[in-house]
Amino acid sequence: MAKISFKEYNQNQIVLFPPSIDSLIPEDSPVRLVNHIVDELDLSQINFGYKGGGTSSYHPRMLLKVLFYGYLNNIYSCRKIESQLEQNIHYIWLSGNQHPNFRTINNFRSLRLKTSVHKLFVQLVYMLVDMGYITLKEVYVDGTKIESKANRYSFVWRKSVEKNKAKLESKIRAILSQIDEGIAQDNEPDNEPPTPIDSKELRERIASINRENRTKEEQKQIKQLEEKHLPKLEEYEDHLQTLAERNSYSKTDEDATFMRMKEDHMQNGQLKPAYNVQIGTENQFITNYGFFYNPTDTRTLKPFLVNWQSNYGKTPDKITADAGYGSEENYDFLQDNQIQAFVKYNYFHKEQTSSFKNDLSKAENLYYNEEQGYFVCPMGQHMTPQRTFIKTNDYGYDSQITVYRAQNCTSCPLRGTCYKSREDQREIEVNHNLRRHKQIARENLTSEEGLIHRSRRPIEVEADFGQIKSNKHYNRFRHFSKSKVEMDFAILVIAFNIRKMFSHKARLAKKTNNGAEKANVISYFYYSIKKDNDLLIKPLYYMVA
Repeated sequence: MAKISFKEYNQNQIVLFPPSIDSLIPEDSPVRLVNHIVDELDLSQINFGYKGGGTSSYHPRMLLKVLFYGYLNNIYSCRKIESQLEQNIHYIWLSGNQHPNFRTINNFRSLRLKTSVHKLFVQLVYMLVDMGYITLKEVYVDGTKIESKANRYSFVWRKSVEKNKAKLESKIRAILSQIDEGIAQDNEPDNEPPTPIDSKELRERIASINRENRTKEEQKQIKQLEEKHLPKLEEYEDHLQTLAERNSYSKTDEDATFMRMKEDHMQNGQLKPAYNVQIGTENQFITNYGFFYNPTDTRTLKPFLVNWQSNYGKTPDKITADAGYGSEENYDFLQDNQIQAFVKYNYFHKEQTSSFKNDLSKAENLYYNEEQGYFVCPMGQHMTPQRTFIKTNDYGYDSQITVYRAQNCTSCPLRGTCYKSREDQREIEVNHNLRRHKQIARENLTSEEGLIHRSRRPIEVEADFGQIKSNKHYNRFRHFSKSKVEMDFAILVIAFNIRKMFSHKARLAKKTNNGAEKANVISYFYYSIKKDNDLLIKPLYYMVA
């Protein structure tokens, strides 16, 4: 039997030349990319809020490297990052063998990065442009709802607050009318609705009441106004001020709105406090992000693009989005800013079905004579304009509506299928501005370029959301208030873009069998071609000189 031998094992072995930490880090490790990118960031124009004096502080560049690398590896807890700084050779190398505790890391993240991390994100995006990964000329936009850290049952609803406030005001008026018959409110005509009472007015009325020679019952009512009704009225007013345009908010995170989530584990449609997170991507890199209170995407597009313009000094040339963004207001904004829109609208897919095209009740199927300004009904009658009015939506946007009416529908054989109204003649309401926008959108979306963008959209934004929520386990925020949530998400998207950059480089190195870094290489992008009426998606590799 051969003799068994083991390698020498001695934990106390002394070496003449101790190895450097850098020699223990692989050349193709993502930690080196994080280190290189943070070293390239310009921190001179960023105010981290250091006051000076006292003991020395940890360098912000070192703390940024540690945070970015932690988020890149799905480590979001400052306590866990502190633990990695003592155990993980990558973190030890990044920090220069320094060991800030979790409080130092958390204070840097929550206090010093809160107002400056977005500037770092913009710098990284410009780096991606310089390296040829993106162009900032096109953007794919979509949104998702991410749950807040707030208590799921600490909700405030607008309808409930308004209803209870109205009841309280009614009680206050009744008490005031009993205490003092000379109040001006009692002199209003009976046919006019009572004006709302605010807390300031109530406080002044209570102060003006003459308390001398009051009965015991009246003294009790005055005390009830001061100690019970007035504080409650102030509470309702605070709720309405916090709500602003929203319908709900959470008491433990007043910036969070209750929304219906896709991640509904109980399958009962339960509302949860959340934020509507919007991101814009190009080549699967995140180029912009935004947080919004309203659960629908329609009203997020304008502020999202305004934020884009403030970041990069211009708007994108092209934008691709789904039907949730297709509104008249958004189309007007895109047209005013000369942005080519590949944005769907409601019924874009449905109007291409045979059932929709054969439906005589749809105004979209009627022929319109633009020169003479009339529609033609299915029986050939001219539907002429009768009146025009302005329709204002819930958010104050005005649309001009024109009403068209047929001449005689009394004996029409198609009356039952053409329209189901009880009116003698058929009427339709037409928004010509929206009709024009839809025609332009239809032409853009069905063009060859539009088919390419439509095929790329699901693998752009949706793929990023899937990675963020599933692969990075970032499906619920870990901070309260919008400012801290934005700060945390900004660190996440910076780490996400660095990881995406590393993946592109690794994929390119594998394809070319060359591990050398190529700073100005885009590894791949997806393009679409139409062949035999089938939409195909293939990867294309190319280099940018």
